[in-house]
Amino acid sequence: MARQRLGQHFLADLDWREQIARAIGVSPHSTLVREPAPEGSYCWIEVGAGHGEMTEHLATTDAPIYAVEFDAPLAARLQKLTKKIPNLTVVQGDILETDLAALAAGRRIRLYGNLPYYITSPILHHFFLFADSIDEIHIVIQEEVAERLAAKPETKQYGYLSVVTQLYTRPEFVFTIPRSAFSPPPEVSSALVTLRLPGERAKLGLDDEDAFLEFVKVCFSQKRKTLVNNLRSLASPSAIREILDAQELRPDARAEQLTVAQFAALHTSLPSAD
Repeated sequence: MARQRLGQHFLADLDWREQIARAIGVSPHSTLVREPAPEGSYCWIEVGAGHGEMTEHLATTDAPIYAVEFDAPLAARLQKLTKKIPNLTVVQGDILETDLAALAAGRRIRLYGNLPYYITSPILHHFFLFADSIDEIHIVIQEEVAERLAAKPETKQYGYLSVVTQLYTRPEFVFTIPRSAFSPPPEVSSALVTLRLPGERAKLGLDDEDAFLEFVKVCFSQKRKTLVNNLRSLASPSAIREILDAQELRPDARAEQLTVAQFAALHTSLPSAD
């Protein structure tokens, strides 16, 4: 039985499980082409493994699987799967407190998860702490949030979450999943998103990523206002206009118009960023 307070919606539809397995490369019928990986070079970490709806698909890769499940009764049920899946290790605990790099023990990480919608953003931020160890992330999340992760500048979906996701990853909106695929059905449609690493950070060489992301938050603090207005606490309007002009941006530019690279250049140019 799903526990509503944990945001549990289990992927009950067998056809949709297979479609996801094909999309993430863990089905014999997958069309996803990857470079062959040396044996023991990577592992799967499954977040919110539930009843093991996707665990057996992940097991077909023969790579080690670490199934992280917060719900203790579900984790106990998953433990029974280890008898027929020898490469499966069940970890009962909170993903937000899990050291992914320690779990992987030197292997590269591939992540899959059907994430609770109410904590999608905190989980993503936790993943990004281990960006240097992760090759790819495949997540089932609320469709509206999925659109935000992959949104381009000058679209209404583009915002802070888009920037932070694209700093660390290269997002792809794969497909929409209907409510009927889950038990119990969520109130909204879902989507599969693939995030491949690295993202823009590999090109930018930021000295302090936390400071940069705090700066981006300020830029988006009042989305309808211009950057000149939102950044008044960091520099004078005239200084900001000069920096925008040097980047060939309009003096009335707004945060939703800037790419990740343009945010980085603006941050670096501000006196307060020194």
